[in-house]
Amino acid sequence: MDLICYLHPGWRPLIRPAPARRDWMDGTPDSFAYRCLPLNIANAHGWELLNPVAFDACWNGQSDTGAITIRPQAGGPAEGVATSLFGQGIVTFHIPGILRTPPGWNLWVGGSPNHPKDGISPLTGVVETDWSPFSFTMNWRFTRPNHWVHFAAGEPICFFFPVQRGLLDDIEPAMAPIEAEPDLLRRFQEWSRGRDSFVLQMADQPPPAPADRWQKHYYRGVDASGKEQIADHRTRLRLRPFDTSAFPDLPEPPVAMVSSESASTAAPNRTEPRTNLDLRKREWLLDRLERLRTLSPQYQDIERRAALSSDEFLDRYYAANRPVILTGEMSGWPALSKWTPDYLKRAIGSRPVEFQDDRNGSGGDEISSVAFRREMPFDRFVDLVSQPGAGGTAYLTSDHSARNVEVISALQADLGFPERFLTRDVEQPNGTMRIQPAGALTSLRYELSNNLIAQVVGLSRLLVLPAAEVGRLYNHPHVYSEIADLEDPALPLSRFPNLADASFTELMLMPGEMLFMPVAWWHQVRAIDFGVTVTYTNFRWPNDGARDFPTG
Repeated sequence: MDLICYLHPGWRPLIRPAPARRDWMDGTPDSFAYRCLPLNIANAHGWELLNPVAFDACWNGQSDTGAITIRPQAGGPAEGVATSLFGQGIVTFHIPGILRTPPGWNLWVGGSPNHPKDGISPLTGVVETDWSPFSFTMNWRFTRPNHWVHFAAGEPICFFFPVQRGLLDDIEPAMAPIEAEPDLLRRFQEWSRGRDSFVLQMADQPPPAPADRWQKHYYRGVDASGKEQIADHRTRLRLRPFDTSAFPDLPEPPVAMVSSESASTAAPNRTEPRTNLDLRKREWLLDRLERLRTLSPQYQDIERRAALSSDEFLDRYYAANRPVILTGEMSGWPALSKWTPDYLKRAIGSRPVEFQDDRNGSGGDEISSVAFRREMPFDRFVDLVSQPGAGGTAYLTSDHSARNVEVISALQADLGFPERFLTRDVEQPNGTMRIQPAGALTSLRYELSNNLIAQVVGLSRLLVLPAAEVGRLYNHPHVYSEIADLEDPALPLSRFPNLADASFTELMLMPGEMLFMPVAWWHQVRAIDFGVTVTYTNFRWPNDGARDFPTG
């Protein structure tokens, strides 16, 4: 839907998507207030209009319009300063714009949620903005007399978001015994018991890590058993800025100092060209952040971890965008001992499959993969890629075709499933299997989603680089690099001078190990032996980076 702010000549409003950050929340120990998801969502649930001019105000307690003294900041402009228009201890801001919503939609207008101000409080209104040709005012009322309050320039003075007119009229509220919903009662009791146990544990043995000192069920949209409840659970809002391209001289609102929950919402929607200077600035920013990250020894290496809980995996690796090798997760998978070339041939036989061959390993090959498509009986393909000296250009994945999915499914019974990290509630929960010869190269690239790579057969050698290295890796085209192989002895470094400063980690992935490869991390993979891997993307947590990946 559209939300339009019509500007009369001379009107210059400062409007931005509201950030989730609040100074008082920053000041709580370990910033614990941000663990309350309803607070975060409410804080960012609309747009803010900012005060254009700093001033101080005081109310003497009387009801007339002269009872308020307003003092603009010394040396500052008087235009845009609030006024005393209605009396009753009310300070009035004129809104320099006519906001228009689609038919049937109002605007809720008030102060920014969870943003208290000592001595004065915002008043709230609901405005029918789908028809009104009038501007409106934003009003604040003093809560005590003879107390000076200060409004800073750039401080939010008005908060608004659309609400559907008539919706409340159709609601039929009622009370009912919880026993009428047995499943709700069961899940509530399960949560209540877990809550009581958690409180006792916190009192007796408080965990050292702040992330372990709170339960995260609501934040993650799951019940006490860890089951996801709805598909559209939100942990952040990403409101679009107002498009100001029709007003190139309009001042930009000050950028909000925002938390990670709303960091993407503060930039104005300008139609500026992507110049080399713009790109260099972004690369500089990424590089500074990466240098800070690596100051901590725990971030300098890719760890091998065993028996990770789903909570720790989420907090320390998935949400932190940090790779980790998981050991022991594949213990008991029959495939680890069964999957020899002969076993694979017996399991599937001569059923035809599609595979790729005669590629040079570049990203262009990936984009033009149809040109390298081949077909062969599965047992002959296994002979082709498992024989000594097979070479490294042929490989098969289960998602090359619907027929491959069906054929490869015969092997599924030999695989386990890492329940703590993945969900079966997707169209294809079984992952993508890849069968390849020794020497096969997966060219340098990053992924648009988080990946969990299970090494079932053979060894793989990986070179892994943080997402922040993008400025040194010549990204072109799509998610690939102009550099197919970082270890190519013929690589012309004069053509890729930035590569000299790139920092990578080398690791060997052993049979029975899983590698969590975070979204946007660069990597290239070389099979040391005849190999089989299974890659999963169906994590229990959001993993939809490809949805808004820029392609223009």
